Amino acid sequence: MPMLSRDSLAASPPVATRIGLDPFHFFNRHVLFLLPSFMVLVGVSFMSPRQIRRSALIVFAISIALIVATLLVGPEVKGSRRWITLIGVNIQASESAKPAFVVMAAWLFAESTRRPEMPATSMALVLLMTLVAPLVMEPDFGQTMLILMAWGALFFIAGMRMIWVLGLAGAAGAGLFGAFLLVPHVAGRIKRFVNPASGDTFQVDTAMEAFWNGGWFGLGPGEGIAKRSLPDSHTDFVFAVAAEEFGIILCLVLVALFAFIVIRTLSRAYATEDMFSRFAASGLAILFGVQAAINMSVNLQLIPAKGMTLPFISYGGSSIVSLAYGVGMMLALTRLRPRTEVESMSAANGLRSYA
Repeated sequence: MPMLSRDSLAASPPVATRIGLDPFHFFNRHVLFLLPSFMVLVGVSFMSPRQIRRSALIVFAISIALIVATLLVGPEVKGSRRWITLIGVNIQASESAKPAFVVMAAWLFAESTRRPEMPATSMALVLLMTLVAPLVMEPDFGQTMLILMAWGALFFIAGMRMIWVLGLAGAAGAGLFGAFLLVPHVAGRIKRFVNPASGDTFQVDTAMEAFWNGGWFGLGPGEGIAKRSLPDSHTDFVFAVAAEEFGIILCLVLVALFAFIVIRTLSRAYATEDMFSRFAASGLAILFGVQAAINMSVNLQLIPAKGMTLPFISYGGSSIVSLAYGVGMMLALTRLRPRTEVESMSAANGLRSYA
């Protein structure tokens, strides 16, 4: 937690000052969300798989309702509608939808292996369309691609034939090509990535300069200059700010930490015999890891620019709480359980459906 707060403190004051807010506005709100997020993480980590399934169903239903409401009454910012204000709090419902969606999809894929006669795979595809359709309408292609990758990974892990996985990958590629042709800002980002001279690359160029300026050990806390000009230094480009002030060493520590969480979760997931726990934990780990990889890759100019938070470090209340919910479920699904609890779970699975 101290490391997460330190990076947010380094990046957020200049942004707040530029838009006329108290210098510590974003930092204070970031810390404010850390406490409830920690409570969510701990509380969810003690849930049983059955409770996790039920909570995911509720969270997913509420998230879809909020996404639809966002499309209808949410403010338009930079050509898209992604936030809705409830009780004075800005909520990005797509964030909470992601971990809940992964658990729901894992539930259906687990059912398909346990009861082949059930059209669970078709239901999982309908579930995917239920989430992807409103996200495309916002539009939010970054979250859409992240969800498609997590769903495709689950599809593969569940033992589906490679031809289906390749077909879905082709469909996703066709969708991306369609977005390139029909959505100007998507086309602009891809063109700037391929040919930087074709447009404004200020943010990604400044981010790369931050890495060079910071070197191995950084300029020191508060000494960075990139955060003074980067509009999104507290969100999309917080990784570059951390590199400039604390050095590449800290960045490598963060990469190692994210990698450890993903690898450890996958290892624990494959040690369990319960198919739902295995699929859900694996899907959540992949979702977490891919999101972190996208953010860091954008900062390093390895992929086209895309707004994606760095888990637990970037500013964003919806993101932090939703990540805590996802990590809490990862812990719950992979923790060691008493033998009597495992036996009762197996017996229950043999007598009734995953409800």
